[in-house]
Amino acid sequence: MLPAERKRKIVELVSEADGRSVEGLADELDFSKATIRRDLRDLEDDGLIERSHGGAVPVTTVGREQTYGQREVQNLDGKRAIAARAVEEIRDGEVVFFDAGTTTMQVAKRAPKDGSLLAVTNAPRLAVELGGEDTEVMLTGGTLRRRTRALVGPTAESFMERMNFDLLFLGTNAIDAGEGLTTPNEDEARMKELMVEKAERVVLVADAGKVEKRSFVRFAGLADVDVFVTDRKPPTTVREAFETGGGEVVEVSA
Repeated sequence: MLPAERKRKIVELVSEADGRSVEGLADELDFSKATIRRDLRDLEDDGLIERSHGGAVPVTTVGREQTYGQREVQNLDGKRAIAARAVEEIRDGEVVFFDAGTTTMQVAKRAPKDGSLLAVTNAPRLAVELGGEDTEVMLTGGTLRRRTRALVGPTAESFMERMNFDLLFLGTNAIDAGEGLTTPNEDEARMKELMVEKAERVVLVADAGKVEKRSFVRFAGLADVDVFVTDRKPPTTVREAFETGGGEVVEVSA
């Protein structure tokens, strides 16, 4: 296992278990504790984990937001599996909005590039990915949030208020049966709220690490989602909340 791959796996394990010990990581990855300690120091310097006594913990809380780079390395296999299923929802000739995010980036990578859809996004990185071949791409404009690389603010909101979309690929920071979909930032919450309002169909793409979590600002209810694609079977309460609202839950395997 290469060092970069090992470090990515450490971030995944620490995030999924809400904290891991050096000894546990060394046993699972079959590397020495000294190697794991060095990796943890590097990962903390990069802001991807926080070291604790004898191990490491994730950096997220309800009010604290991970960077794009932190999220990009987490559960990449799961996100790719989610994306492979999600793109099946695209129909020829549709106007498709791609929300900013690391899972939606994987959807963008797998979306048709043959000009069969009009892509819209609030993420410059996704726009580059989507527009690599024959697909026409529109950006919302707005102010770039460096932490998430999403465009937000009055200009972006004005764009959204004038547009309508056939399909939305939506990301979220947290999913809760009672609270719905939440995110740490008010400006991003407003953009997501407009996305949902303006889309005919909403496909939520989120890995199981987002389920039964709450963040700072609510932007949609589970009843606003038509299809939820995730990488593990969600708890019964969450599944029932989606299905009661008329949504479909699709579980894929990484």
